[in-house]
Amino acid sequence: MGLIDALLGRVKPAVPRRDALFSISTAYITLEANLDIRHAGVAGICFKIVSSTTFERLQSDLEELLTLAKRDTATEYRIEKDSFGYLWIVLRDNDFEDLVTTINMISETVIENGFGGALLSSVFKFKNRSGKEIYIIYNYKSGRFYPFVPEGARQRDEQYELKLNAVLSSELPLEKDISKWYPMWGLPL
Repeated sequence: MGLIDALLGRVKPAVPRRDALFSISTAYITLEANLDIRHAGVAGICFKIVSSTTFERLQSDLEELLTLAKRDTATEYRIEKDSFGYLWIVLRDNDFEDLVTTINMISETVIENGFGGALLSSVFKFKNRSGKEIYIIYNYKSGRFYPFVPEGARQRDEQYELKLNAVLSSELPLEKDISKWYPMWGLPL
């Protein structure tokens, strides 16, 4: 970014960090072994919708890629827009590795097409033995994960989130600033 850009307040878009995304695969083993938490067979990736013909072409390309991937992995998908105007690609597969690989394929495609700045997060859904829903969220801007455990109407189980953070601290690059553990209410997963 040059001096004129700085003076005019132009901001260089952040390049999303996705290098740590695959670490969720080993962290899942820890969740299963230490806390009896299982993946729920669903994950999603969320990004901002951009009004352009290039973005529309990207959506079409993603659907084509997902259809091809479904033949190889049997990963089901649906695409939907949420109430905040974000686009979600929701994946269903009993094989956790297939979910992680497909999420990575989607993010790579979005970035390669110049829309990396629109990536918000990837969300992996888990459940413990009692059926409590647990989400591990990957923030593309920071390249870090954080836990989200909703409990009731707009409440969260912060103690359980802290416990998850402690268990996963050696497995995942976690967001250290808990004020950045943004709740994602109304997840379409």
